[in-house]
Amino acid sequence: MNAWQSIRIALRALRSNKMRTGLTMLGIVIGVAAVIAMVGIGQGAANRIRQAFESMGTNLLVLHAGSPRMRFGGPPGPPTAAGPVTSLIPADAEAVERRCPDTVAMVAQMSRGSAEVKMASKVWTTAVVGATPEYETVGKRPIDQGRFLSEQEEKGRVRVAVVGRTTIEQLTGDRTNNPIGREVLINRTRFKIIGILLEKGAGAFGQDQDDLVIIPCSTAMRRVFNRTYLSEIDVMCRSESDMDLATEQIVNLMRERHKLRPPFPDNDDFNVRSQASILEASAESSRTITALLGSIALVSLLVGGIGIMNIMLVSVTERTREIGIRKAVGANRKHILSQFLIEALVIATLGGLTGICLGIGIAELIGSLLGWNVLIQPSSVILSVAVSAAVGIFFGIYPARQAANLNPIDALRFE
Repeated sequence: MNAWQSIRIALRALRSNKMRTGLTMLGIVIGVAAVIAMVGIGQGAANRIRQAFESMGTNLLVLHAGSPRMRFGGPPGPPTAAGPVTSLIPADAEAVERRCPDTVAMVAQMSRGSAEVKMASKVWTTAVVGATPEYETVGKRPIDQGRFLSEQEEKGRVRVAVVGRTTIEQLTGDRTNNPIGREVLINRTRFKIIGILLEKGAGAFGQDQDDLVIIPCSTAMRRVFNRTYLSEIDVMCRSESDMDLATEQIVNLMRERHKLRPPFPDNDDFNVRSQASILEASAESSRTITALLGSIALVSLLVGGIGIMNIMLVSVTERTREIGIRKAVGANRKHILSQFLIEALVIATLGGLTGICLGIGIAELIGSLLGWNVLIQPSSVILSVAVSAAVGIFFGIYPARQAANLNPIDALRFE
């Protein structure tokens, strides 16, 4: 008996018990669907984070106030219970640009916070970024209409603002409106809108990058936030290869300026991070979460495999006389073994293919409902089919061996 005949016999046996075959496949279907959906969402999130960071440039260093042992980044506001860290000032940014000309191309000062923004009768609380003119280039925030902040406006603490499309929508009701020339109140201080930012969409961690207002850094510090310190200093290096040297120069310069003493970095009141290190940390987190979700989903495959083994054992018991008849007319141990292995393999493979279709559908549905990115890699699809087939073979071996080892005389006598 050749392989094709074994496949035909196996398919006929499965068709004769459609309900049982379907229920046996269900565990594999659910397991594969869960793996495809979870890995697709995880890979989509990782890809989105990578694109978001790469869009900001791979030669960017971010100098933050606070010890490296403190959490990096986060929402505006106090990083610790003791209050905000005030160790960075505009003179630090000027010193970095002046003292590191060989490695640093441009420096942007930033003072972040949130504020109430009002236009006519509409009020909206949004992120307010006080920035120097260099932020347009360093922070990759190109203008769609109007213009960005000028050096004269920064030095003169002029009350001008550049707004994002989401803020425009909240204040005017229409995302496509052009409010250039109109006035807006920021914490009850009047500002004139001079530009509209080019839309960027959601950021690496899902935040809306178009829901913000940018004003001159000096104006933000003195007239809006009433502070003398910066939230961060963004440094654009001359090339990616200069980043390590630039980091070392900036660290030494800050320790000198802030009169810090060893041990380092425990006594540092600042931290320098590169986009590459942030990207790698985020990617590692995404990989860990994806692997965890995938491992949980693989448990369903294991349960499905056990289901296949149980049903195949039942099938061997039910078909004991059939096995005895086949052995009596010339079928050998290899023929019986291949028949039941093929049945298990067919159940697992069909379940895997069905699970792939279901998993892709679930991933796309979740992505569309929640606005998440979904990335289904061909490798994950191929791996799912291979794993489901392997599960079928692995859990089908024992029942197949039980059938193949039956004594034909005892099998014919079985009732």
